Amino acid sequence: MSEDPSHNPVKGRTMPRALVIRLIAYLVAGHLFAGFLYLLFHVGAQSH
Repeated sequence: MSEDPSHNPVKGRTMPRALVIRLIAYLVAGHLFAGFLYLLFHVGAQSH
């Protein structure tokens, strides 16, 4: 007999691969944006 993937109890607890990739991409992009803002404020504070 072959197993039905819809009755796999582990599948309900695992995140879809696309969601994990999107989460990692958002985290990286958010940190890059925060670093850019930090750099802007740091450079701006040095000029005054």
